[in-house]
Amino acid sequence: MRIRLWQRLFLAFAAISVTALLTLYFVQQRTFQRSFLEYVNHLGTDRLTLIAARLGTRYTEVGDWRFLEENPRAFNRLLEGDERLPPEPLFKGRPSPDDAPPPEDRLPPNRRPPPDRDGQAEAGRKAPPAKQIDALNFNSRVALYAADGHRVIGNPEVLRDSAGVAVMSNGQIVGRLVLAPTPTLQSAADVAFVQSQTQSALLAAIGVLIGVLAVALVMSRWLLAPVKWLGSGTHKLVEGQYEVRINTKRGDELGDLARDFNRLAETLERNREARRQWGADIAHELRTPLSILSGEIQALQDSVRPLGATALVSLQAECDRLTALVEDLYLLALSDTGALEYRFSRLDLMALLKAVVDEHAPQFSASGLTLTLEGPSGDVLPVHADSRRLFQLFGNLLANARRYTNVPGKVRISIEKADSSARQVYCVHVDDSPPGVASQHLPHLFDRLFRVESSRNRAAGGAGLGLSICKNIAEAHGGTMNAVPSPLGGLRISLMLPMLTGEI
Repeated sequence: MRIRLWQRLFLAFAAISVTALLTLYFVQQRTFQRSFLEYVNHLGTDRLTLIAARLGTRYTEVGDWRFLEENPRAFNRLLEGDERLPPEPLFKGRPSPDDAPPPEDRLPPNRRPPPDRDGQAEAGRKAPPAKQIDALNFNSRVALYAADGHRVIGNPEVLRDSAGVAVMSNGQIVGRLVLAPTPTLQSAADVAFVQSQTQSALLAAIGVLIGVLAVALVMSRWLLAPVKWLGSGTHKLVEGQYEVRINTKRGDELGDLARDFNRLAETLERNREARRQWGADIAHELRTPLSILSGEIQALQDSVRPLGATALVSLQAECDRLTALVEDLYLLALSDTGALEYRFSRLDLMALLKAVVDEHAPQFSASGLTLTLEGPSGDVLPVHADSRRLFQLFGNLLANARRYTNVPGKVRISIEKADSSARQVYCVHVDDSPPGVASQHLPHLFDRLFRVESSRNRAAGGAGLGLSICKNIAEAHGGTMNAVPSPLGGLRISLMLPMLTGEI
């Protein structure tokens, strides 16, 4: 049986909730009785403080404890907080402890045998019947011991070293009122009370557990909904349906994953369209020279055109165009895959530009164009680059400018320092005179096989791969390229290369 991810998440939530509730339930049941008894003992101690104050006042008036020994009911009235009324039984049907005759231990001191260490009658005397300590009967838990340690009155089961408060008279301790700790609840009423609390806690735990499980079910389905959409979208991508998109507005990691999926789908769709266009453009570029070659050869075979130097020159020109196109395609493939060989070293960018201008100047003069270089003279502009690839890059830019600039015209190379993205760069601008390029075509100039046929005609040569190769070389050097209108009226190609600020 396959367990789905949302089911695993729900089971995890359920297990955590059940464990937490059971732990809370057992801890609450374990501590309830102890805390309740501690609370009862604390209330009893507070009550003893008030009673001790009354006993101290009465002791000051009388001078000894005979007022309690001779009138045990007075002690019970003090415990009840009412000295005027006789005490009533705490529970109906249970005889009051005050109805029993005073035992021998309540005799006056001159008629009572001396107490032993524990305050009990000497051995051989019959001990008075002791009252059992009742957790719910405060009177049965109290005893009064005199300053000399003998018990004056109260339940003999209450030990002298139990918790209690001192009875003060004229600044002296004349006695100690002690309270037996509340024993374990064992009566029927006690058990019923505990069972009632246990049942209430259990019902509350079950109710909370049901609510938590319901919330866990909803949350698990809600949390993993994008995962389900991602799975469905991935299957469609595998099938080639790159137009699929996931609609989500979540702000968590799953939302980020969904947005990344949408960007992946857009990239795959764009690459598919580019691949289709790429194949169509390559076929178109190859078809033209092949068609010309085929026509020339057919004309020679049919003796329509005589075989001579002119015919051979035309055939050689088309072969050269095919060779250049294949070479450009090969270089572009290498640069796309990062397989184009680079040998980086420290070099002077200004010296490199001067060498490029010197090599291309004769061709520009023969074409009726002017080529100039502007930049800081005498300054060394260090960069970390491959001189051969940069020479190829600037050579392609100059060849492109020479090919598409009207005669008479001007081509200018200028260089300046600038800041870009918190780093210093050299900006190399290649400007040419008209014709220019429409603004809607500028973002596509670096696309493969892209040409603006209206102003950059095919007869001038080139397959539209040179700028793509230049862009890949620039990116390999950590630089960028862009195209904007030129101040000279034509096109400006800008190359930004990072400066070399330290040693390599």
